[in-house]
Amino acid sequence: MIRRSLLRLAALLPPLLAAAPSMGQGAPQPITLRDVAGREVVLPAPAKRLLLGEGRLISVLALLEREDPTRVVAGWMGEFHRLDPQGFAQLAARFPAAERIPVVGASSAETFSIESALTARPDLVVLGLDGHGPGKGSEAEAQFARAGVPVVFVDFRQDPLNNTLPSIALLGKALGRDREAAEYVGFAREHAERIRARLAEARPTRPAVLMELRAGGTRECCGSPGRGNLGGLIELAGGDNIGAGVVPGALGTLNLEYVVTRDPAVYVATGGANGEGTQPRLGPGVTPEEARAALVRAVSRPGVSGLSGVKAGRAHALWHSFYDSPYNLLALEALARWLHPDLFADIDPAATLAEMNRRFLPSLPLEGTYWVSLR
Repeated sequence: MIRRSLLRLAALLPPLLAAAPSMGQGAPQPITLRDVAGREVVLPAPAKRLLLGEGRLISVLALLEREDPTRVVAGWMGEFHRLDPQGFAQLAARFPAAERIPVVGASSAETFSIESALTARPDLVVLGLDGHGPGKGSEAEAQFARAGVPVVFVDFRQDPLNNTLPSIALLGKALGRDREAAEYVGFAREHAERIRARLAEARPTRPAVLMELRAGGTRECCGSPGRGNLGGLIELAGGDNIGAGVVPGALGTLNLEYVVTRDPAVYVATGGANGEGTQPRLGPGVTPEEARAALVRAVSRPGVSGLSGVKAGRAHALWHSFYDSPYNLLALEALARWLHPDLFADIDPAATLAEMNRRFLPSLPLEGTYWVSLR
């Protein structure tokens, strides 16, 4: 009986050994990354515990960790909770664990706590070049280096035109989600190239565009992108951003007298879901009717109401968070449609959003109103 049992065990050994990895086989291989700041970073294995220098970077993880983007977050800044409470509520409703993720700062770099960040035991820190958290050249970067915690820089804010897709690919590689990253990068590149190629062939006149960031409320007119940020998307969509060459850097302020002198043919406001008074309301949980009513109030202000674009009905609004978002493809398509309605009559950002939700954001779809037109 014992002999027969041993024979049966011996017969099983070859398949078992063939299925089992040999010593060292299947061990994690080092991952070499080059971030958008040009730095080379080596990880011993795919990252499993990320510290997010801005909480809203969860939107990138939603593209990559499609079952549950919160499961790889060891800690994050708190600006997501404060600046986009409706978006955070949608996330927490789907993934209650989001409420328990350690918060390592409020909504500015000055509030960032290196002690809280290190207590979260991250194996990778993801920072933006600048924004609401610590950026390039910050003391936090140096402190993580001294603690031996790797840091990578991404960018959806300074130069989203050139840095969005490399940033997504970078995080995909860091997480071992190369396939997921490549799928979205290919999708977004194809959509953007369609706009670029058609403009290059048609060479239409570029209408002057004022994009008023966080329009209305207590803010003076007019916050505006410069050559970076959403200004780059205006140019790619075939517009002439009146803030380019006037605003130093990616973001700044335009004088109302200058705006009236340029008299833009197209007006675009940005706003968030918690907009009040004359601020546009857009984003998670906002209905199209609410968004349009808020836009009407925004363009009724003195100075803005007399602009040629507003009087002609070429007034629109975008979700403000597109200014620092991996989903800025949607803003690009909306702008192209508004700036050149005949040339891009077949461009449908709503269809693009539906496809993004279905293919890339099954666990955290964008639900709300993210752009609207006066007419």
